[in-house]
Amino acid sequence: MKKTIDDISVEGRQVLVRVDFNVPMNADQTIADDTRIRACLPTIQNLTGRGARVILCSHLGRPKGRVVHDLSLAPAGKQLSVLLDQDVHQAPDCIGPAVQDMVSRMTDGDVLLLENLRFHPEEEANDPVFSSQLALLAEIYVNDAFGASHRNHASVVGITRFLPAVAGLLMQKELIMLGGLLENPTRPFAAIVGGAKVSSKIGVLENILNKTDLLIIGGGMAATFLAAKGYPVGTTPVERDRLSYIAELSRKATSKNVRILLPKDLLVSEKADGTGKYRSVTIDSIQENEAIVDIGAATIAQYTAELKECRTIVWNGPMGIFEVPAFSEGTRAIASTLASLDAVTVVGGGSTAEIVTEMGLSNRMSHVSTGGGASLQFLAGEPLPGVNALPDR
Repeated sequence: MKKTIDDISVEGRQVLVRVDFNVPMNADQTIADDTRIRACLPTIQNLTGRGARVILCSHLGRPKGRVVHDLSLAPAGKQLSVLLDQDVHQAPDCIGPAVQDMVSRMTDGDVLLLENLRFHPEEEANDPVFSSQLALLAEIYVNDAFGASHRNHASVVGITRFLPAVAGLLMQKELIMLGGLLENPTRPFAAIVGGAKVSSKIGVLENILNKTDLLIIGGGMAATFLAAKGYPVGTTPVERDRLSYIAELSRKATSKNVRILLPKDLLVSEKADGTGKYRSVTIDSIQENEAIVDIGAATIAQYTAELKECRTIVWNGPMGIFEVPAFSEGTRAIASTLASLDAVTVVGGGSTAEIVTEMGLSNRMSHVSTGGGASLQFLAGEPLPGVNALPDR
């Protein structure tokens, strides 16, 4: 267990909090989804309620080390002001004399949001001088950005060499929920893995196979699994270099008494953008000019029936091309099923979290991770630099 903000005194002290306000933006520079901002509220409110002077830092997008007006954190600051019902002051930069002056004028309970860290190339380079300049702003560092903790960046790792560091409440929750899945799940334990590519989920598949009772496969990656068994997949992209890996994974699963469920029927179309005709077929009936776009009705029925028998479920990756309404039924069915269960249900960040949020089901899941790449890396059993940099309790 990592040391957290509950283990330190913060009254009257300047506390630098690394948050993840890397939120999706609309074309008019309004925030499309403020889930990540809301997720950090418990930590911010805990600190301000205890009299801390809270300095928030985050990145947004990929400005590649230069100032990009459209990637300013000002919209996030405005939204945070509404959510906190207090003024959130906006700094013109994240380091330098002007920012230090703003910090010096803060009073207990104030909140200051620094400008986009990635406007400086030194952030992603984990430059020690940049880390030390950030550290000049505060007396304590708090990492509440699980979604950025797989990055070896200055505000995530380097800063911990200059300030006493602890975890925030969101970070603590992520580690407890995701860690609990891997360490002591209530059984039966199912993992639902979807998305486009097997290669992006190899670590998760390898690690979760040692923990789970049931592995459910969907999304574009199902094509590679089906191709490994000799089924036709039409024009669906297949990772040919992973076919032998999947065969070996299947052998391992059998030896560990882990069942792998693959689709038995699919939705296919000549056009993946939804502009063409589509039809439902069994897995041995895909034509050469068709691509898999979703799981079929029989597969949905099988998957949901199996999930209703499980007591712990982790889900990462959609079942089809969710962005196209006609191809979203499989993903929606999985989300609705999980939301209805009396079980531990954990959604592993990224697009899967966005889907659940868009459907208004986040509050009916045990936990929706704020980390895309970070949650994948954690579930793969790989260390997260930002977590490792925090001291144990």
